Amino acid sequence: MDYRIEVVTLPVSDVDVSLAFYRSLGFSVDVDYHPRDGFRVVQVTPPGSACSIQFGEGLTDAAPGSARTNYLVVDDLEAAHRELVANGIKIGDIQHKEPIDTWAGELVPGLDPERRPHASMAELSDPDGNTWTLQEINNR
Repeated sequence: MDYRIEVVTLPVSDVDVSLAFYRSLGFSVDVDYHPRDGFRVVQVTPPGSACSIQFGEGLTDAAPGSARTNYLVVDDLEAAHRELVANGIKIGDIQHKEPIDTWAGELVPGLDPERRPHASMAELSDPDGNTWTLQEINNR
């Protein structure tokens, strides 16, 4: 039996502000359904992803901004970082794990010199503070 993650729900305070933010990341809008007051679901999908995120009104009682350390994976972190900065997205500097062979190391500036999978990353947040780690995995 295959189990696939289809949608992850994010808690947000302002649906329209969140929608504008995720559109600026290049996410496609799959659903924007608002059948009545107090209920709205917006579903967006990152380019190339089989999993979407949703947010809205009446979907979750979690506090806005409480979704932490979500991952967006890219083949080329430098190119993705440049693209996001060019689109006005505030994103942290690229860092990499050192040493990579244990989790006891620290993050140091720049890309992993060997461009090893899972080693390089940069952090960003949506308008509510839900956090994302942009991580390079180029061996899939």
